[in-house]
Amino acid sequence: MTGQQHPQTLHTFSDDLLGQYDATALAALIRDGHISPDEALEATLSRARLAEPFIHGLVTPIPDERSKPIVKEAASVKTGTGTFAGVPTVIKDNTDIKGFPTTHGTAAIRPDQATGTSPFARQLLAQGLVCFGKSTLPEFGFNATTEPAHDTPTRNPWNLQFSAGASSGGSAVMVAAGVVPIAHANDGGGSIRIPAACCGLVGLKPTRGRLIDNDAAKSLPINIVSDGVVTRSVRDTANFYSAAEHYFRNPKLPPIGKVEGPSARSLKIGLVMDSINGHPTDTATREAVESTARALEKLGHTVEPVDVPVASSFPEDFALYWGMLAFGVRSNGRRLIHPSFDKSRVDGLTLGLDKAFRKQFYRLPATLWRLHRSHHDYARAMAGYDAVLTPVLGHTTPEIGYLSPTVDFDSLFDRLTRYVSFTPLANATGAPAIALPANLNHHNLPVSVQLMGRHGGERTLLELAFALEDAMDWPKIDGEHIQVPAGATS
Repeated sequence: MTGQQHPQTLHTFSDDLLGQYDATALAALIRDGHISPDEALEATLSRARLAEPFIHGLVTPIPDERSKPIVKEAASVKTGTGTFAGVPTVIKDNTDIKGFPTTHGTAAIRPDQATGTSPFARQLLAQGLVCFGKSTLPEFGFNATTEPAHDTPTRNPWNLQFSAGASSGGSAVMVAAGVVPIAHANDGGGSIRIPAACCGLVGLKPTRGRLIDNDAAKSLPINIVSDGVVTRSVRDTANFYSAAEHYFRNPKLPPIGKVEGPSARSLKIGLVMDSINGHPTDTATREAVESTARALEKLGHTVEPVDVPVASSFPEDFALYWGMLAFGVRSNGRRLIHPSFDKSRVDGLTLGLDKAFRKQFYRLPATLWRLHRSHHDYARAMAGYDAVLTPVLGHTTPEIGYLSPTVDFDSLFDRLTRYVSFTPLANATGAPAIALPANLNHHNLPVSVQLMGRHGGERTLLELAFALEDAMDWPKIDGEHIQVPAGATS
């Protein structure tokens, strides 16, 4: 359904050149000569100037005439080529783009302008997308809300009093508010799917190895990080992955190909309502999953309850791995992150995770063995199912401050484990998973669901997403005029 405008809702959709077009439609307008790439960029920057004082989705300044050459250089291919040629976008600020600094969401470094563009970013920009800035994230992507302790929080366009999710929160708010139609995101524990869910977007975490890995992902003992995008339409996500395969295709995985709509196949879909960590899912989230299950059954699919396909130790194992990442950053930040890294300036969450890991580091060998094995456990459990439907999160989106890194660590860690209780499984197992909108709660916030697939099964997930997009009246922010909070000025 189309939600009524909430007093604290912000979007920039208007009758300008960008309209309410998704990236596919905008690229077609540019390709056909109805809009020039320069006009699309200027309209995007105008929207960014309006939205940014409220949503705070950018780390870098909005380009002016002096800085536009950097934008043009960041578009590493000519804007006349590629699926999304000339479409403006933003890149998450843990990924290098030549000419832009990379801050990793932390005050612990003094970043320089990157001298090169990272491998995945080159794959993304090869589609003709034009990067004009870097989007916000929490420190090193460790949190599930984009509220850096040293900076202004990133706010949810649906309701500015609430979190935008994380870690790709800045990208999600720029897409949800209508500034750009597609933006870079990456996911090491839910960081594509969580902000997509909070902001009512489509967010697909691909199978491990589907896209080109950045160097940081390659160095992990278990690669839990996948790059991708957040979008407002299923076809934008499908077109992105189709185009990405023309740049690089992993021969160990079945091709996704061009997905243009639902499949006629009748599928068997598992249903999981509560997480393995024992915390029950809240009512609004259960209702979203149940309504999606009913929609899938009306489409001819079989939906039945299924056990979570992983060992009961998984929550503790993933938490230790999470702590190991923080330990690695604090111990080796000057080598891994930046020569200026100052470990005394990390936020409370990074510090708390590091300390927690140091107390239990002796468990790491067994933990790594079990996390490696989870790939096979998951594959075996999925043999009888085409997909599994779950919540994205344990409860609906919290208000700004609830997950702030300034909250004492024990309380924050408990809140995070109750909230982020479904997404990490796909990261450890390497499986694909997609977040999709379902409905709105009483705070005018989207409530979303997750579909997990077999390894290499992105095509099935996209076909199901197309079907649900057609069958369900997904909530959207839209309107004929620019909306700003009541009484606010930019």
